[in-house]
Amino acid sequence: MGKGSVKRAGLFALNYELRIAFRYLFAKRSEGGLSAVAWYSLIGVTLSVATLIVIQAVMIGFRVEFVSKILGANSHLSVYSDSFIKEKRQGLNKELQEIIFEKLKQVDSVINTMPIIMETVMASSSSGNAGVQVFGIQEEDLLKLPLLFNPENTQGDIKKFSDGVAIGSSLARQLGVKVESNIRLVSPSGAKTVFGVTPRAMDFKVSYIFTVGRYDIDSTRIYMPMSEAKTFFNKNNSVDRIDVLVDQPNTIESISDEINLNLMEVKGNKFVVWDWKQASNSFLSALDIERKAMFVIWSLVVLIAALNIISGLVMMVKNKTQDIAILRTIGFSRSSIMRIFFIAGSLIGVIGTILGVILGCLFSSYLHEIQNLVEFIFGGTIWDPQVRYLTKIPVKLRTNDILSATSIALVISLLITILPSYRAASLNPIEGLRHG
Repeated sequence: MGKGSVKRAGLFALNYELRIAFRYLFAKRSEGGLSAVAWYSLIGVTLSVATLIVIQAVMIGFRVEFVSKILGANSHLSVYSDSFIKEKRQGLNKELQEIIFEKLKQVDSVINTMPIIMETVMASSSSGNAGVQVFGIQEEDLLKLPLLFNPENTQGDIKKFSDGVAIGSSLARQLGVKVESNIRLVSPSGAKTVFGVTPRAMDFKVSYIFTVGRYDIDSTRIYMPMSEAKTFFNKNNSVDRIDVLVDQPNTIESISDEINLNLMEVKGNKFVVWDWKQASNSFLSALDIERKAMFVIWSLVVLIAALNIISGLVMMVKNKTQDIAILRTIGFSRSSIMRIFFIAGSLIGVIGTILGVILGCLFSSYLHEIQNLVEFIFGGTIWDPQVRYLTKIPVKLRTNDILSATSIALVISLLITILPSYRAASLNPIEGLRHG
């Protein structure tokens, strides 16, 4: 027999194996098919795969959104004096600022430097009060922070920043103020008198209200012109730190090392470099660990859902004992029998995985609309920004996550069909005809 004949015979046999597998798979339970068990298995695999994709999309979205808020509303790196870090609160005088600026210019990755004054004070109005962080910053530097220059929502004009202060929208609601309203800031580090330190209080006009989409920023931050901050906090010509923006924030570790080496050359002064990854390391690490743990947990859920395929195949093999014996007697080999039941079982996993991927991608793509619909029907909110920091559920579908979920589901579905398919192929035809 030539190679062409062998190939045609193989295709002929495979065609019959597929037809028989489909017939068994969609046969009624009274005829020995999977019936309801197949549907339960299919639904289980579909829902578990869809859930795995949605969870991965939300976890990745949370990380990406959180990092984007960090990089958009904050500097990528800050330089402090060593004495400032050790609670002596000694800032950087004019001379040290010039030295640091000169050293930072030698680093190619640095695209902007900005002096900053940062203090914690009490903000009050006729409607309430709150503890806030005040950032003294130059107007041209404020415009270089993307989420402050182009936030989600704004009130007022950022170009009038020099006429007052800029505050977060959640803080504005808490204090009950709007643009052109006045707020009073009370600093505990005021003037020194014979009776001790007296708090310093001043009124400021709100010139700009921003919403960056991160609750801890929108509810606690006030930006003040540098000249006003120096006067209010009695800083004279010193600042608390020098903030730095770089062109590649994701490689901030190597940039920090380079800056550290340059600053070590300054004799008689010690500096501390603190980057955004160090500041958020514990939170980002927790997100990564949680995402990996959830992937493992929901992979086990996929396994549990796919186990129904085994029970369905075992029942089908038992009901089809006589059919298997007849197929063997008319010339079907053990491998052919195994392929028939393998195809029948794996089809459930493959179809369920495909449907799960489609459902998971659709659910992830329209998650915000689904959230709004649920909140409209039941009232209230299912996403509290005070707890989760971000103002809405973040979602980011990635091809790698979809492929990993698909691979896990397919591998599990295919592997668990091997044993019952092997048992079907191992049945003795004589015993099958006798007891069928």
